[in-house]
Amino acid sequence: MNNADIAWMLVSTALVLLMTPALAFFYGGLVRSKNALNTMMMSFVALGPVAVVWALLGYSLAFAPGNAVVGSLNYAGLRGVGLEAQGAIPHLLFMCFQGTFAIITPALISGAVVERMRFNAYLAFITLWVLVVYAPVAHWVWGGGFLASMGALDFAGGAVVHVNAASAALVAALVVGPRKDYGRHAILPHNVPFAMLGAGLLWFGWFGFNAGSALSAGTTAALAFANTLLAPAATLATWTLIDLMRGGPVTAVGAATAIVVGLVVVTPAAGYISPASAIAMGAIGAFPSYFALIYRAKTKLDDSLDVVAAHGLGGATGAILTGVFASAAWSGGANGLVGGHPGQVLTQMASVVIVLAYSGGMTFVLLKVLSLVMPLRIGDRHEGLGLDVTDHGEEAYTHGDGAILVKPKQSAIAHAAVDVVAVQDGGQL
Repeated sequence: MNNADIAWMLVSTALVLLMTPALAFFYGGLVRSKNALNTMMMSFVALGPVAVVWALLGYSLAFAPGNAVVGSLNYAGLRGVGLEAQGAIPHLLFMCFQGTFAIITPALISGAVVERMRFNAYLAFITLWVLVVYAPVAHWVWGGGFLASMGALDFAGGAVVHVNAASAALVAALVVGPRKDYGRHAILPHNVPFAMLGAGLLWFGWFGFNAGSALSAGTTAALAFANTLLAPAATLATWTLIDLMRGGPVTAVGAATAIVVGLVVVTPAAGYISPASAIAMGAIGAFPSYFALIYRAKTKLDDSLDVVAAHGLGGATGAILTGVFASAAWSGGANGLVGGHPGQVLTQMASVVIVLAYSGGMTFVLLKVLSLVMPLRIGDRHEGLGLDVTDHGEEAYTHGDGAILVKPKQSAIAHAAVDVVAVQDGGQL
C-alpha cells in the first residue's frame, strides 16, 4: 500500500460524499418552495439507509467474487473487509469510496418524481433498488462481471451511475404519474442560486468522483482530473453559444444544467481520453441534452428535473463517445474508433442498452410490488399543500410569525401522524 494513494482516496471519498448534499441543493432550488425540504430530503436520506445496506449486503453483491452476473455473500456484513490491501489502498477504504457512488446513484432518481411521490414509498424503493439494480450493474462493470469481460469501458460510472439512474427515473416518472398541475401551470424554480450552488459543489465533488476512480494518486488521476475540468467547461461554452444562436437568454438554470451535463458526459471516459478529446466530448454532449430538454417540455412526460435528458442522454452520449475517443497512448488500455478500433463503439452501445433495459425493467417490478403494500404518491390535497408540511411537518421558509397549529387525530396516540395546518399572521383556524 502507498500512503500518498491512501491520502488521495480519503480525500476523494469525502469529495464524492459531498456530492449528495450538493445534489440536494441543485434539485431543491429547482422546485417550488412548498416542496424544497422534501426534495432535498430525497437526496439527504440516501446518506442513511442506502449506506447501511451497502455496507451490509450491497458491497458484497457488487464486489465479492461471484459469477458473471452478481457477486457473492462473502463480504456480507463486511466480513473479510478490513485493512488488508485492495490494490494500493486498504480494502475498507475501497468499500467506503464505492459506497459514496451507491449513495448518490439512487438519489439521482428522485429528480423525476419530486413534488408528488410519498417519502416513505421513495425510501423503501431506493433501499431495495440499490441492492436489486445498482449492485449487480456495478458488478457487471467493476466487479469482474460480463460487461467487463465484453470489454466495456466505464471509468467512473457513465453506465453504472447515470444511465442506470436515468432509466429508473424514466420508469418511475411514468409509474407514479405527472403532477396534478403539470402542463396547466408554469412550474418555476423557487431558488435559482441554490441550483447554481449545487452545480458548483457537484463540480467540486466530481474531481473525487472521476480522478478518485483511478484508485491512486498517479498519472491516471491527473488525467481524469484535467478532463473533469475541461469537458464541462466545453459543455457550458457550447450551451451558451446555442442559447445565443437561438436568440434566447442565457439563463442561470441553463448554465448550471450545462455543467452537470458536461460532467456526466466525461465520467465514463475520464481516464481513457486525451484532454483535447475531453473538450470535444463536452462540446458534442451539449447538443442531445439541450434539445432533449426543449422537446421533453412539450410532452406529457413529467420528468420534473430532467433526469433523463441530463443524466440519461449525457451518460449514454459519454459512454458511446468513449468508444470513439479512447486512447491507449493516454490510458495504456484500449483504443477507440479514432485509434483504429471501431468495434469499441459497438461494445459501448451494447453496454448502454443492457443497463437501460435491466434498470428500467427491475424498477418497474419494484414499484409495482411496492404499490401493492403502500401508495406511491401523495393525495391531491397534500400535493396542493406541498410535501414539506404534509410529509415532514416542516417548512423551508416560514410565513408570517412562523406559527404552526398541530392538531392530533382523534384516534391517534400521542406519537402518531398529525394534520398540520399553517396559521399566518395571527389568522384563525
